[in-house]
Amino acid sequence: MIVVTTPTGQIGSRLVRRLLDQDEEVRVIARDASRLNGAVRERAEIVVGSHDDPAVLDKALPGAEALFWLVPPNPQAPSAEEHYLAFARVGSAAVARHDVGHVVGVSSAGHGWPAPAGVLSAAFAMDAELRTSGAAYRALSMPFYMENLLGQLDAILEHGAFSLTCAGDLPLASIATRDIAGIAAGLLTDLSWTGQENLPVFGPDRLTPDGMAEVISQELGRPVAYRRVSLDDYASLLRSRGAGDQAVKDVTEAFAAQDHGIYDADWATATPTPTDFRTWCRDELKPAADARASRRRLTA
Repeated sequence: MIVVTTPTGQIGSRLVRRLLDQDEEVRVIARDASRLNGAVRERAEIVVGSHDDPAVLDKALPGAEALFWLVPPNPQAPSAEEHYLAFARVGSAAVARHDVGHVVGVSSAGHGWPAPAGVLSAAFAMDAELRTSGAAYRALSMPFYMENLLGQLDAILEHGAFSLTCAGDLPLASIATRDIAGIAAGLLTDLSWTGQENLPVFGPDRLTPDGMAEVISQELGRPVAYRRVSLDDYASLLRSRGAGDQAVKDVTEAFAAQDHGIYDADWATATPTPTDFRTWCRDELKPAADARASRRRLTA
């Protein structure tokens, strides 16, 4: 039995489909079962609740050989580290209690970074806590998610630009969530691995944000530019949206670490995953852009 947390998220939903396609026994932990795909509701066991609740994990983990672990984001949490650790402490204790042999966690690249890195440091703290369970553990260590750009689709379509805080002429490591799901599925279905390790998972490109803009322009058939935003301006934007001081610090520290090369050491050793940025744009960004444009025409 494989237990999957966050089965309606970008990674978890892809992972569950892969596992069911391989006829694996799957049990999911979902806060809202109605958000699950119909095929998942039919074929997977469902435990309703949140995986920071010991009672929920006590229902989900009996008989489990492996667990996929992802802490859902919570921008309203007083502290990213306490948010991650609240989940991890409960999870680690439950894994030990139910003798789950293997855990695959979604983390960040950059373990060992010497300075505070906000949300990324919170993921590292989560990994350390989950290791205390005694289970074999793989921390999938990822850089920038390509899917983050979907959140800027309106800006891309309306203003012909996307924005980040990193330099436009320096390579930005990235990864497609479908590749994360693929790596996780492989680990969860072949339990021959042992020990506790960080596993860097990076896409095959070494594109700069300016280079990404060029690819997006070509795939969407319209000019798209990259615009760098300063950390101070981004912090002001977060505050204007109601973010508290700690939340702003957690995010800006993470972006500062990204800007200063937190991913570089892992990038040098990671085995490249299959999906390059152009393929992702063709398969994910362009269909999303076309669908958005179609909806706008219908409502115009």
